[in-house]
Amino acid sequence: MKKSVIIIGSGFSSLAASCYLAKQGYTVTLFEKNKTIGGRARQLIKEGFTFDIGPTWYWMPDVFERFFSDFGKFPSDYYQLEKLNPAYRVYFGKDDYITIEDTLEKIIVAFEKEEQGSSKKLRTFIEKAKSNYDIAIKDLVYNPGMSPLELVTPATIKKLNQFFSNIQKDVRKEFKNEKLVKILEFPVLFLGAKPSDTPSFYNFMNYADFGLGTFHPKKGMYEVVLALENLAEELGITIKTNESVEKIIVENGTSKGIISNGKTYHSDIVISGADYHHTETLLDKTYRQYSENYWKKKTFAPSSLLFYIGFDKKLINVNHHTLFFDVDFDVHAEAIYDNPKWPENPLFYASFPSKTDNHAAPEGKEAGIFLIPLAPGLNDTPELRDVYFDKIITRFETLTSQKAKNHIIFKESFCINDFIKDYNSYKGNAYGMANTLTQTAFLRPKLKSKKVKNLFFTGQLTVPGPGVPPSLISGKLVADLVLKYHNQTL
Repeated sequence: MKKSVIIIGSGFSSLAASCYLAKQGYTVTLFEKNKTIGGRARQLIKEGFTFDIGPTWYWMPDVFERFFSDFGKFPSDYYQLEKLNPAYRVYFGKDDYITIEDTLEKIIVAFEKEEQGSSKKLRTFIEKAKSNYDIAIKDLVYNPGMSPLELVTPATIKKLNQFFSNIQKDVRKEFKNEKLVKILEFPVLFLGAKPSDTPSFYNFMNYADFGLGTFHPKKGMYEVVLALENLAEELGITIKTNESVEKIIVENGTSKGIISNGKTYHSDIVISGADYHHTETLLDKTYRQYSENYWKKKTFAPSSLLFYIGFDKKLINVNHHTLFFDVDFDVHAEAIYDNPKWPENPLFYASFPSKTDNHAAPEGKEAGIFLIPLAPGLNDTPELRDVYFDKIITRFETLTSQKAKNHIIFKESFCINDFIKDYNSYKGNAYGMANTLTQTAFLRPKLKSKKVKNLFFTGQLTVPGPGVPPSLISGKLVADLVLKYHNQTL
């Protein structure tokens, strides 16, 4: 008789886990609280504009390829990818920017223009980053975080010192130009921590950036969600939306199902891809692994204030991805991690998908997504959102030498309160738990419950960490564990 699995949530990790288990013959049902699937990767469609509400960067294409290949598929079976050129632009002042193009050779030329002798250093730096990337993908991130011995391989032993230094030290030891330093420190923000708190080994993100490049799925990142949905349907998975799970049923220390919208659903196994902290509140206290004090002590990745804007004209002097580093990064970082508060002068990021994709906006118009990283748990009000929008749009106009505010058709915002309401996100965090040294691999919350048999977790707060590719990997890891503990092999 087929074993049944209930999965809470329909983000990347949940969808991935469901596909792996369905492939092995499990009967799988996903329960999603919102009206559409995708978890934090949803869409906003308004007045002919289409926005990705969540992730907008497509990095590490090899992870997506590996996922689909496990099912005899290719990403191209479901969506069309375009490598962006330029990958992104970084502003440091008015009309002062560096453009990161689509190959390492072009990026090396750009670096040399800014700092004489930096081209050779960059080549060496990226070679080391590639070595780390190969080790991470082959030896580390596909481990389930059950034991510290997972980190001990012939390859990682040689890199041991890199876990006790940090990205900031390594970058600043080689590069003196502050603009280049900021560009090299930027990719680790995807890991949710400051460069000074991120182990040197994680410079593999620089290889993901400069070595592999930045891509865009035609029609947006939500196409990847739809690809996973199509694969799930091909595998016979049932997806239920508008289902708010109220309780995980435990009998004699074993999970037996869930209660959703007041109705009981039985299953042999329960997996939660919802926020880990929230999931444990669905259990009686005696079955929770981690106390409130545990979560309070953890370093969480930032939350975000996001704006989705329809402009009535095409904007100039911006690329698909544009970063604004014209203010002090360290001061903003302190307001996120050390002394949580609204930053006085925030860095921000903007995406204009309609620069690449006609699907994103009506002809002659521009779709803009603006993001300010924030500390989780801050007070979030409409008035504060308006204040910070005025701050960044004023700087945006100055830095890019154009008028934009009076060309806005509409503006929607999404912030801490929305992350809590829509995703049950702990303190409204946007990216899960940061990948610091003490929150790496086996030191992260576990995929398998220590207190409840047949209860498992997946997603950004467990292994391997935040981001879309790690979430796909997390789905595979939890599926592997389910099979392992039910005497099957994947």
